[in-house]
Amino acid sequence: MKAVVQRVRQGRVTVAGQVIAEIGWGLVILLGIGPDDDEEKARTLAHKIALLRIFEDELGKMNLSVLDIHGQAIVVSQFTLYADTRKGNRPSFIGAALPDLARPLCDYFAQKLIEQGVPTQTGEFGARMQVDIENNGPVTILFEL
Repeated sequence: MKAVVQRVRQGRVTVAGQVIAEIGWGLVILLGIGPDDDEEKARTLAHKIALLRIFEDELGKMNLSVLDIHGQAIVVSQFTLYADTRKGNRPSFIGAALPDLARPLCDYFAQKLIEQGVPTQTGEFGARMQVDIENNGPVTILFEL
């Protein structure tokens, strides 16, 4: 399981011209699912991200989590995080999980964030999405479990 977590001032996901997810301060999480991933990994990652202290406190230090600032999250499934670019110029995505595994795990991950207390929206699995991210900092954290 891979995640790119971005601290944002705002984020939005649009599909076919319609906004399907939109937040202010919080996290946009690009989530990649691999074939060996499971609910335990998703639960662990959701817990870690919910408590990740990347928001600034009153002294300007990154000491606060998305929970502390009462922020929100958007989770966007992104199989391209599993791109293999070692050979040639066209990436291979055979390392990504197939949709029958990836879709429910992505939903499970988002649900675990909600259960942690993070209001969470999602993109649309498998859709061509426009993801607008106003990265704050910029702060971008990579996870791989």
